[in-house]
Amino acid sequence: MLLLLALALAPSDSARRDDAQMRMISVVAGESLAVTISGADSGLPLVLIPGLFGSHFGFRKVVPPLNAAGYRTIVIEPLGVGSSSRPPHADYSLTAQADRIAGVLDSLHVDNAVVVAHALGAAMGLRLAYRRPDLVRGLVALDGGPTESAVTPTFKRMVRLFPWVKLLGGVGLVRKKTRETMVNSSGDTTWVTDEVVTEYTAGVAADLTGTLKAYLAMAAAKEPERLAPHLASVTCPVRLVVGAAPHGGNVNEDDVARLQDSLPAFALDSIPGAGHYLQEERPDVVVAAVAQLEAAMRSQALR
Repeated sequence: MLLLLALALAPSDSARRDDAQMRMISVVAGESLAVTISGADSGLPLVLIPGLFGSHFGFRKVVPPLNAAGYRTIVIEPLGVGSSSRPPHADYSLTAQADRIAGVLDSLHVDNAVVVAHALGAAMGLRLAYRRPDLVRGLVALDGGPTESAVTPTFKRMVRLFPWVKLLGGVGLVRKKTRETMVNSSGDTTWVTDEVVTEYTAGVAADLTGTLKAYLAMAAAKEPERLAPHLASVTCPVRLVVGAAPHGGNVNEDDVARLQDSLPAFALDSIPGAGHYLQEERPDVVVAAVAQLEAAMRSQALR
């Protein structure tokens, strides 16, 4: 109830918190992650992980109500994503990305956090939950599941364009393709504006060559171990929220079945009319999912 009230009282979608702090945190030499923190220092930690084409900007509609509800929000952009660094020869496996996120939380002295992760970020969040259970007390996965590789079908199609991106239009082409992907992946497309596309592609525009090299490294990355055998080790509650409108997302029926069969505490929400970008189309649903997750954690603690 507190979270839902906070959503009603929160600033408008375009509002930004004045106390938001962005910093670059180095996890190892040459690898720095962009981290944006807002809310009271004494607030309950809530970590947000964007997907491959996201950034802290993508959570701008959910951060204010979560801060108002008492959370200290920490948006961590994985290596090669958003404003984070883009070393061309780094390990871009999902496992390595999860370990970097753990390194950031350790450096901030944060543990026992709620994690909200979008798309491919959810696969990192699940790995974080089994590899470092001390850091995760609950996970909300937004249209993302137990992906075993960063090379999704969408990513594979995109990789084929890389050698021609600069020749065919550079950042302009990237923005055009990003808009097309966002529209095709959404139930309600009214959120896809020129301003939004520009913000989502700001990191690419700042370093197009570095981004393309990083994406190629992601496509070549090999996972050191599969996620599926470890799902049963994820003992914290997991809530998967998916958009019910037809869209090109990251979760299929097999993924849902795998989570249902493997996770000790799992819940599924299907949102009519919404697509892949739930934090854009239905931020109220994302905030409500956090409240529902908190209720599940309280129930689990009483058993």
